[in-house]
Amino acid sequence: MVDEPDDMSSAARVVAGAAQDIGSFIRSQREAAQVSLRQLAQLAGVSNPYLSQIERGLRKPSADVLAQIAKGLRVSSEVLYVQAGILEQRPHSPVRDALLADGAITERQKQVLLEIYESFCRENDPQQSESADQADSSDEEEHEIADPPRQEIRE
Repeated sequence: MVDEPDDMSSAARVVAGAAQDIGSFIRSQREAAQVSLRQLAQLAGVSNPYLSQIERGLRKPSADVLAQIAKGLRVSSEVLYVQAGILEQRPHSPVRDALLADGAITERQKQVLLEIYESFCRENDPQQSESADQADSSDEEEHEIADPPRQEIRE
C-alpha cells in the first residue's frame, strides 16, 4: 500500500476546512435571519439533507448552489463566494457595503453599480489609473482590429 503524499493530505484538509467554514457561515446567517433549515432548503431549491450536509461541512456546494442559498438568505452571493474561497475579498468601503446590503436592487444591479463605482475609483487613483490605462490601450488595439471605425455619410 502506497502512502499519500503530505501535500495531498494537506490539500484535502484545506478543502474540508473550507467546506466547514462555509457551512458554519451559512448556518449562522440562516439562524440570524430566523429561517429554518427546511425553509432555506425550499427557498434555495435544494433538499433538506443536502443543505444539512453543507452546514455540517460534509459537502462543499457549487457556485450555483451558493448563489441559490444567498438568494434564500437575502444576502449577496459575493459574500458566500468569498467565504467559500471562490472569490478574493475586495477592500471594504461604505459605498460598497451599502450597495451589497441593499435589498431593493437585484444582484445583477449591485454588480453593475459596483463595477461603475470601482471604475471611478480607479480613474481617480493615479497609480491604479496608470495600470488601467495600459490595460485599456491594449484593449483599444484589440477593438480597433475587431471594430473598424465607422465612416460618416454626408449628403
